[in-house]
Amino acid sequence: MKNPVPRTAAIHDLSGFGRTSLSVVIPILSCMGVQPCSLPTAVLSTHTGGFHNYRFVDLTDQMQSIIDHWKEIGIHFDAVYSGFLGSSRQIDIVREFIGDFSCKDQLILIDPVLGDNGKPYSTMDASMIAQMRELVKHADVITPNFTEASFLLGEPYDPSISLEELKVWTKRLADKGPGKVIITSVPVPQGKHVSSVLAYNAREDRLWKVDCSYIPAHYPGTGDIFASVIVGSLLQGDSLPIALDRAVQFVSLAIRSTFGYDFPAREGVLLERVLPSLNGPVMASSYQILE
Repeated sequence: MKNPVPRTAAIHDLSGFGRTSLSVVIPILSCMGVQPCSLPTAVLSTHTGGFHNYRFVDLTDQMQSIIDHWKEIGIHFDAVYSGFLGSSRQIDIVREFIGDFSCKDQLILIDPVLGDNGKPYSTMDASMIAQMRELVKHADVITPNFTEASFLLGEPYDPSISLEELKVWTKRLADKGPGKVIITSVPVPQGKHVSSVLAYNAREDRLWKVDCSYIPAHYPGTGDIFASVIVGSLLQGDSLPIALDRAVQFVSLAIRSTFGYDFPAREGVLLERVLPSLNGPVMASSYQILE
């Protein structure tokens, strides 16, 4: 039986303070008319971006028990959406979850959280990157940033990369399994204050690009926000370029709405101020068709 409201298994950590992971995934999906069903990988007092001496409770040992209960009551998911995974075992759990809960027309989005600015996060090593390369084979959509795309492909991190080479990267990533590849935080060598987001649909062999104006601030959680809007948008029936455009516009709005305040960046964007915009009509699109 079709769910009256699309239902998503959201496999992320939960921070008690700070707008990242499930703290942003849940309100965004709910606002977009999607039921988020949380499978928490860990609980933290705060997220790790800028906070020290935070408390951390690893829920790896509890994840399977939650999954087993979901199996017992026969939950059907229209989408599976995974984000930060803290161990090899958690990657294995997500892979098995995808197989166990597979159903027709299901959306699988994997955000392969591995690193940024050319460096892996402190919890990531070569074995975790290798396992993530295997996990993305099970996805319909992946949303790596430029650094993570280079890790998945085993390519050097080179901000001066050409657009033609980036086109090749998107297709190589799609060849691994995911039919839709979205690469965020792509540097634009000719523009100091611009970055791009690229999206490739393998079935249509079509590539889109949206440019983003640079704002001199870094807010944790914007990647989670971006991927969550992509999930909600695709479940609403939007095309890939429209989903891409909505996600870029929403993240940009959230950053701009936050930047004018004397506000600690480590707390994340002021999501609550911009959430209602997700219910507005689709605005004029700014995506470019590259091929």
